Amino acid sequence: MGVPGVYTGGTTGEFYAQDFDEFQAITDATLAECKPANIPVMIGCSSTFTLGVIRKARYAREKGADAVQIAVPFWMALQDDEIKRFYGEVADAVPGMIISVYETTRAKRVLPLEVHQWLHQEIPEILMVKSNADTLGHSPEGCAELSKLYNVFVGENSIIDLGPFGAIGSCSSLVYMNPRIIMKMYQHAFRKEWDEVKIISDQCDRIVTDGIATGVAKGCEDSALDRLLGRSCGFLKTSMRCRGPYTSCDEQDLAYLQNWLRTNLPEFLEL
Repeated sequence: MGVPGVYTGGTTGEFYAQDFDEFQAITDATLAECKPANIPVMIGCSSTFTLGVIRKARYAREKGADAVQIAVPFWMALQDDEIKRFYGEVADAVPGMIISVYETTRAKRVLPLEVHQWLHQEIPEILMVKSNADTLGHSPEGCAELSKLYNVFVGENSIIDLGPFGAIGSCSSLVYMNPRIIMKMYQHAFRKEWDEVKIISDQCDRIVTDGIATGVAKGCEDSALDRLLGRSCGFLKTSMRCRGPYTSCDEQDLAYLQNWLRTNLPEFLEL
């Protein structure tokens, strides 16, 4: 089993620090790489306003994307009726396009179950929710309820806790650290082999807690840390630089993580 799809345009993809020309270039490049290999593509189309999302979603559909992922606009906290109207207007603008709801507290709103139920009933194109920390789907009870409506994706290190309650996958940023190991974890999860999942999940926790400690200590987040992880084992070829004003990891952080892996989890260095 290989990676079932490729996604770009989330926090790791720094969508918040791109202009539209850059969004187009990244979308084009992603589709150009994935489509010849018959790999499904989801494009993140989040923005601070409805028309900004629609412009991106229409471009993604025009270029052949299979799905779009959209967060709640995040500058001012939206009311429930505004959230419903927002997703409804986006769905109307790209009829038939599969939509993933990107739930994060950075949007200043956590969607209650009633809103999710409305979205499920009124917008059948919504097939998935990416539930981040402190949102409904990131608790066992909430994940169980949302799994009745959508495919629920959570962080890699949460599969062990939420997989038994219906979480089915992740928009993984560790898969390009070591695809062999992370895909093995998902294979175990699909077979409900939770003891085996826990072994790899605990290893991932150790990496996030200790291996990237120098990057965390200097205030690096999300994209910076994911670049660091991707570079550590040699699978991902990219720079360490994030868009300003956000802090980037550097070669010293990379050397620290690689030395930590050699000492603690050398199997991650074997691609």
